[in-house]
Amino acid sequence: MSHSAVQKFIDATRALFAVESDPAKRWQKMPPLLEELLANPAIKEQSKSWPDCSQGSERAENLLFYEDPDYKFVINGLIKAPKTRTQIHDHAHNWTLYGVLDGTETIERYKRVDDRSKADYAEIRKTVNVKVGAGKIDLVPPYEIHAEESGDERTVAIIVRAEKAGGFLQGRYDPVTNKYWQGYGPKQLPYELK
Repeated sequence: MSHSAVQKFIDATRALFAVESDPAKRWQKMPPLLEELLANPAIKEQSKSWPDCSQGSERAENLLFYEDPDYKFVINGLIKAPKTRTQIHDHAHNWTLYGVLDGTETIERYKRVDDRSKADYAEIRKTVNVKVGAGKIDLVPPYEIHAEESGDERTVAIIVRAEKAGGFLQGRYDPVTNKYWQGYGPKQLPYELK
């Protein structure tokens, strides 16, 4: 991977975090930084050797490329085999920027429509169902309910999160049974970028 491109992204992100303390404004300013990283052909080329990440029933996997020592944001990789769908979920309080590096995905968004009065129960309705390709970036605010499905080919995404996932509970949703439960986010698999 073009180490300089990744370092440039890290430096620009750190600079933004240093001057913008409002999380919503900070994350709304992040997509152009990730767009530049996704456009680097050396990154796309190197991603061809990144290992697939499991999307197991309880916990998915993400490659962990970087965790910032001061601001705690992380850079993850998510590599999915063709026709792999994530569970419908939210990221709890964690801001997430999801960028497609290679392949295509269908992004789904959901709105919760029940009154939240029943434990372990949630009625959700799909509000977005859009197919996207390389270069597309999706900003996922805290508690936004969503899912992704890879297309007919292997799909690679670079994900930037406000903090490392996996150490706190996130929402899970089943629209067929209206079951709601919580589980830990993706397992973090340290992976050194070349």
